Amino acid sequence: MCTAYEGEVRSEGLNNFKLGNESLEGLELEEMNLSAAADEESPHQIRLPVPEEIDWEMLDKSRFFFLGAALFSGVSAALYPVVVLKTRQQVSESRLSCITTAISIVKHEGPRGLYRGFGTSLMGTIPARALYMAALEITKSNLGTATVSLGLPDHTAAAVANAAAGLSAAVAAQLVWTPVDVVSQRLMIQGGSRKYVNGIHAFSKILSTDGPRGLYRGFGISILTYAPSNAVWWASYSVAQRLVWSSYGCYFHKRDNNNGDGGRIGCDTKTVMAVQGLSAAMAGGISAFITMPLDTIKTRLQVLDGGPSVGQTLRNLVREGGWRACYRGLGPRWASMSMSATTMITTYEFLKRLSTKNQDC
Repeated sequence: MCTAYEGEVRSEGLNNFKLGNESLEGLELEEMNLSAAADEESPHQIRLPVPEEIDWEMLDKSRFFFLGAALFSGVSAALYPVVVLKTRQQVSESRLSCITTAISIVKHEGPRGLYRGFGTSLMGTIPARALYMAALEITKSNLGTATVSLGLPDHTAAAVANAAAGLSAAVAAQLVWTPVDVVSQRLMIQGGSRKYVNGIHAFSKILSTDGPRGLYRGFGISILTYAPSNAVWWASYSVAQRLVWSSYGCYFHKRDNNNGDGGRIGCDTKTVMAVQGLSAAMAGGISAFITMPLDTIKTRLQVLDGGPSVGQTLRNLVREGGWRACYRGLGPRWASMSMSATTMITTYEFLKRLSTKNQDC
């Protein structure tokens, strides 16, 4: 499922236009060449296979949400131990490596310690993901059309639409995810001391002690963390994907020209998924690094009793280990976001292909 994205390689003659009639004639010729590029073969032409965008109207909604719940539950299960390690490191007052933390958990709590709170997290993942996907696709589809109609270049319109879609999706998902996050993170850090029996017990205890505000502790900082993070991720993903496609196209254009193939590049599902996965990993790493201090503060606000303020939490972190303390757990979070982004986007794009109303395209 691909469209041809064509870039015209300009010859030395076009790069050396002079002012005057010759310049105008040259520009006219260039415009004619660009408009005819889709129909004519040229030895200077690079054809890049770009995956066709599947918008909201093309999806079978019931299939989309049902398959999405199943696929993303599997992804969450695979990545959950990394989230536990990240959370333990963020709330610890001592600096322990990721490997040391993992060994300690398995030694004292068994392998199940790496999945503490997973049941609660999974129950919240399904409705949160449904809200996320709906807000993402509706915003991206509507805003993408609006930005193009304003005359913005395609790449700029795509980046803007993706950033806004990521922002709205994060806000929608946090309405469900924040209470689930509070409960599951409390279960993650309790270790062998069984303060909470299970997720339901933790939920009722937090509700009776702190009221609804206790379940939404850190909601503001969560929005400040995940909304920009999602906006940065989706915008970065859009830009990274174009860069990777361009690099891929230029490489194969040179290779195929040397082989006498005329620069025509083929497109297959494996290639599309590889490009999407690499682009997602790049975007995930960028987003993880930029938003790490906010995520550390958010985690502490949600799991520590006493309700410290954002400012007090930040001062405590700096007192414990300087500004570097704000980046505790960066390794696991970087790995988690990169792996999650790669698996999420390839799964998500696969899900969209499975959920299109017309399966012949």
